[in-house]
Amino acid sequence: MAKTISADTIYFSKMSGTGNDFIVIDNMSKQYRLNWSETARKLCPRRTGVGADGILLIEPCDETDFTMKIFNADGSEAEMCGNGARCSADFAYSHGIAPKQMSFKTLAGVIDARIDKDAVAIKMTDPYDMQQYINLPVSGRKITIYSVNTGVPHAILFCEDVSGIEIETLGPAIRYHQHFSPAGTNVDFVQISGKNQITVRTYERGVEAETLACGTGAVASALLSYAFRDVSGPPVHVNMPGGQLVIDFQIEDKQYHDVWLIGPVDTVYTGQIIN
Repeated sequence: MAKTISADTIYFSKMSGTGNDFIVIDNMSKQYRLNWSETARKLCPRRTGVGADGILLIEPCDETDFTMKIFNADGSEAEMCGNGARCSADFAYSHGIAPKQMSFKTLAGVIDARIDKDAVAIKMTDPYDMQQYINLPVSGRKITIYSVNTGVPHAILFCEDVSGIEIETLGPAIRYHQHFSPAGTNVDFVQISGKNQITVRTYERGVEAETLACGTGAVASALLSYAFRDVSGPPVHVNMPGGQLVIDFQIEDKQYHDVWLIGPVDTVYTGQIIN
């Protein structure tokens, strides 16, 4: 039975992928045997812990360079996180775990990644279950939602101006809507802001709040904007509160493939937790 907290010192890096921030832990030697859900709930709060959207564990894998495990701030384990994957790739390369071109395992499948000069790029699993014109009763009115799974489910609401969206009320109303039960969904509010540019705000499942960026949400928003709105590409440039991400992709017979999420990664600081 795993211990809930270890007596050992936990060494970590605090990393940011366009404002999406994580506590990244090298567990390649499996030295840390913790209840990671409980640990995430303890360390991720911003006033009483390290402060992060989640914990990323880098662990060994026989088939790929490593395994990435993701624990959200609420303790739930996520299938995939685009910006988390980019941070994990950068961490693995800088710590000698993986080469510049690498692959790693997630609950959503195997992810390919590459380290570029000024950015980290990951190849996403092919999107699926793309739907349009989902009419939902929300807060006494009907809204039209689009959806797609880009490793995790995303619901998209197109808006004239995302700055005026009451995301802390409308986000949870869609995220927990019975249409998306039992797993729920991430929610992206999307504004068309240029020929090949969109502006996006995301209410993220597991964090249960708006995040500065969401990689899988940027991909979902870009693909649906290209498919159902007058947005050109590829690539599509996605502006989020934490910065800009670039989504590149190929389309053949109305199927999207070779989807890449590209953007900067920063190591904010390194630290240690002494229990």
